[in-house]
Amino acid sequence: MRTIFKATRDFERDFKKLAKKYKSLKNDLQEFKKVLPFVSFNENKNFAVLHDSKTYKIIKARFSCRYLRNNPAMRIILAQFNKNEYEFIEIYFKGDKENEDRQRILDFQKNV
Repeated sequence: MRTIFKATRDFERDFKKLAKKYKSLKNDLQEFKKVLPFVSFNENKNFAVLHDSKTYKIIKARFSCRYLRNNPAMRIILAQFNKNEYEFIEIYFKGDKENEDRQRILDFQKNV
């Protein structure tokens, strides 16, 4: 079974901006995608379920960046639609921004 990854425009914009500053980010995201299907979100301290419904979950993940010496200071907000379909909503550096963009998550949920 193939895993499907999508990203919102806002995520792609965030990612492009951060990838210029943190050179390993592109490869780090590829590694993150490899392990994502095998993670139990409710049992892992690096993941927090922000919303859980019958059709999807919104998850906040701590994300390690090798450029930052594997410091998990990045955060990724994503939606999981089933065991093999994910959509990235937001990525940010914890040092620049304290919390996720709640309005962006609400806007995403309206369009699901």
